Amino acid sequence: MQNESDPQLGPLTPALKQRMRRLGIIALVLAALIVAWGLFSRYREAREVNTWTQAEAIPTVTVLAPHQSKELQTLTLPGSLQPFLDAPILARVNGYLLRWYHDIGARVKVGEPLADIDTPELDQQLEQAKADLVSAIANQQLAEVTAKRWLNLLVTDSVSKQETDQKVADLAARKAQVDAARANVNRIEAFENFKRVVAPFNGVVTARKTDVGALINAGSGIELFNVATIDPLRLYVPVPQYYTQMIKVGRLAELSVPEYPGQSFKATVTRTSGSINGNSGTLLVELSVNNKEGHLTPGSYAEVKFDLPQNSNILRVPASALIMRTRGLQVAVVQPDNHVKLVTITVGRDFGTEVEALAGVSPGDRIVDSPPDSLESGDLVRIATADRKP
Repeated sequence: MQNESDPQLGPLTPALKQRMRRLGIIALVLAALIVAWGLFSRYREAREVNTWTQAEAIPTVTVLAPHQSKELQTLTLPGSLQPFLDAPILARVNGYLLRWYHDIGARVKVGEPLADIDTPELDQQLEQAKADLVSAIANQQLAEVTAKRWLNLLVTDSVSKQETDQKVADLAARKAQVDAARANVNRIEAFENFKRVVAPFNGVVTARKTDVGALINAGSGIELFNVATIDPLRLYVPVPQYYTQMIKVGRLAELSVPEYPGQSFKATVTRTSGSINGNSGTLLVELSVNNKEGHLTPGSYAEVKFDLPQNSNILRVPASALIMRTRGLQVAVVQPDNHVKLVTITVGRDFGTEVEALAGVSPGDRIVDSPPDSLESGDLVRIATADRKP
């Protein structure tokens, strides 16, 4: 066998061959290490990217806690001013309007005339009734004389008992006819008193719906005048069901009307309807308003303010925390494990930046402020800052 040799380096010795073999192995090991390091680096970078992506996918939110208002609780509601007494004045007799005495806006006293009605037919009926009364009285007197004569004749047996009883019964019938005729006269005279239309109470004429010469038909139901009292006034306010237990008889309130900006008037709760309206969910409350100065007008709109005692069950949350979904208004509450739960709340009064949460949340809840639109129950969130109160 021929020895291996290099023309330039000379013959390869066993030691040199072994050295070259070791260098080859080392080179292979280094190449394998470089490839392994490259693969490991790529895996680590991919894992870090995946971890960073998952971390960035968790929304960072700011949380706050519901709080009780330290301010005096004021309930502002719309109201309607109405007369304490309001009466449409209708005619009780037929005829023609002869004259009227007061127009709209006139202040009248009880019993003061408003108008006179000309009633020629009624006058003739009265005359006929009086004539019938005179005739009935004459018939009664004749029957009375006849009955006395027959009773005297009965004593001497000149007439029969039956004929005498007939005369006595005829006298009784004549007396009844007199009573009926007199009652008819009194009835028509009572109607004669309605020829003059008078005010039923002290008040103001708020409407005049007739004029001189107008045909008056007592059975038509058409009013001639309307009279209303303006002092005091009734104030009707529909109170939401949640606040009904706070509005008691005797509670004071303030009202304002558009025609007197910056001025308020006192009112006192006098009674309630005692029943919740099924359509509006409100309790009708009546207040009494002093109106001696006459500034307030019946039928006016009023804004009514009640100062109510603090209710520890009523909390406030910022309006920015509300979520509008198909299930109604909700808020996102962060659980102890930082997962979110969407809770439906009942909203009371709206204060602009805050609203009352009547039900659904408690003082210890962590509520997400300005929640993302995509936030759902069960989502994990990251708290940006510590809980704070608004």
